[in-house]
Amino acid sequence: MVNLKIDNISVTVPEGTTILDAARQAGINIPTLCYFKGLNEIGACRVCVVEIKGESRLAAACDNVVSEGLEIFTNSPKVRQARRTNVELILSQHSSRCPSCVRSGNCSLQQVANDLGITSEPYEVNASDKCWNDDFPLIRDASKCIRCMRCIQVCEKIQGLGIWDLNGTGSRTDVGVAGGKKIENTACVLCGQCITHCPVGALHERDDTQKAFAALADPEITTVIQIAPAVRAAWGEGLGLDRDAATVKRLVAGLRKVGFDYIFDTDFSADLTIMEEGSEFLERLKAGDIAKYPMFTSCCPGWVRFMKSQYPDMVDRLSSAKSPQAMFGAVTKTYFAEKIGVAPEKVFCISIMPCVSKKQEIEIPNINDSGTKDVDLVLTTREVDRIFRAEHIDVAALEEEEFDSPLGDGTGAAVIFGTTGGVMEAALRSAYFLVTGSNPDPDHFKAVRGFDGPWREAEFELAGSTLRVAIASGLANTRKLIEAIRAGKVHYDFVEIMACPGGCGGGGGQPICDGFELAQVRDEKLYALDRESKLRFSHENPSVQALYSEYLGQPLSEKAHHLLHTDHHGWKMPCEEQ
Repeated sequence: MVNLKIDNISVTVPEGTTILDAARQAGINIPTLCYFKGLNEIGACRVCVVEIKGESRLAAACDNVVSEGLEIFTNSPKVRQARRTNVELILSQHSSRCPSCVRSGNCSLQQVANDLGITSEPYEVNASDKCWNDDFPLIRDASKCIRCMRCIQVCEKIQGLGIWDLNGTGSRTDVGVAGGKKIENTACVLCGQCITHCPVGALHERDDTQKAFAALADPEITTVIQIAPAVRAAWGEGLGLDRDAATVKRLVAGLRKVGFDYIFDTDFSADLTIMEEGSEFLERLKAGDIAKYPMFTSCCPGWVRFMKSQYPDMVDRLSSAKSPQAMFGAVTKTYFAEKIGVAPEKVFCISIMPCVSKKQEIEIPNINDSGTKDVDLVLTTREVDRIFRAEHIDVAALEEEEFDSPLGDGTGAAVIFGTTGGVMEAALRSAYFLVTGSNPDPDHFKAVRGFDGPWREAEFELAGSTLRVAIASGLANTRKLIEAIRAGKVHYDFVEIMACPGGCGGGGGQPICDGFELAQVRDEKLYALDRESKLRFSHENPSVQALYSEYLGQPLSEKAHHLLHTDHHGWKMPCEEQ
């Protein structure tokens, strides 16, 4: 243990503790900007500088450790002046058009500047201005970049892709796409982790809210909106709602007030995905198709992009089942459009997703099989929060309302699709039924839950056979798992991958709480909703049962294959085209 004083308060902390952590343990707040615990601790912004007695130079609190007898001052006149100057210099290279910034009100730079009382900019502003493809789902505004390097670190360390890098030298050094490439020509999977880890508005999703308003204003259009499982665990965060108050039924009420005609639950098509993907797995298992390599889930478009760009020789190992979003769109434009007597081209299908990659998924030509575009528009959770603010809706005051029918029914198994391991657990619940004819205990497969290790594995008995499964989230972890599989070090029958750490709960389209990883908290909420569900098995969803009896016939039927499955070779990543 090390003894020291911080702002004249005696503190005892373990050896190796940073000054920043020691101060926080003593209840003393030191402002930070570039710092992100465990990811970016490089002292680049110099906002966390402190004064150490007896030393002439100020020290960054985030990357300097304590030593015996230190006396530290976190807010001395010298510190305050240096901190203020450092932030003013950052602002001199930052476009401060805050009212039109997507992060206004939730910006770490804005907060730090306000706390320091900075009300003017003493230095001439010279912000970078570089062209960007505004049609791409991921937008970078170079004029707002503060070179904190968080995007570089999260893409390299957590996702293992290295899309971002430092370009140029000296005063010309800037953050950009590695190698000076255009973003659309890279292996970017559009996971959006760079967005959720950016402290300012330099990175954000393409805003499609005006397209939604245009559809709502068109009297000839029937608007249908679906809500993804993970959205219900996070949507209230950006609006100041307590997690327990931000129920999915209150979200339904808000969307109905905005004016959407039909409000459905992606849980419906998550259950549908289990019926198709689970049946496909059992078919492959019976045929001996997984003797060498496992079948991989295909629900996450970011993961599919990763597989196609990094391991193109293994693309056939992906399930051919579409994602729940894509399945929902196909069913909406066919089965549901027929039910309400509206032409498919007059139905405008919108998704609320915790994901940026979903914006790209709906543009894949061969994923649209209804005769028109299956899903017309994707909004992130953040965009929906912006819609509520634009419409001046006090969501906290709304009474809860039910989903519409028939595509509003979902089970607990579908809810946990938003967690890492949830797709696997839901699939195993129904696979057990399809093989044995009886339901297992709903929590029998909970060994697939958790956040420990680069990947998790489990074994289960299924009709006298041992089934080996694995789960990974985060693409750096995924790479480790795939390399182990390819090297023959491990063998599994079925593998679930989520591109974002923690699954969709930590998705790149979720609300941003800078400095905090909330995937685990959100996932716990989804598991609680599963436990509270009356139905916890996908095969028991009455609306899914009706869809098969009235329209599709059975899982893996010819019609189901046409609408609910896809050819992953039908489109190419940039690296496949070169």
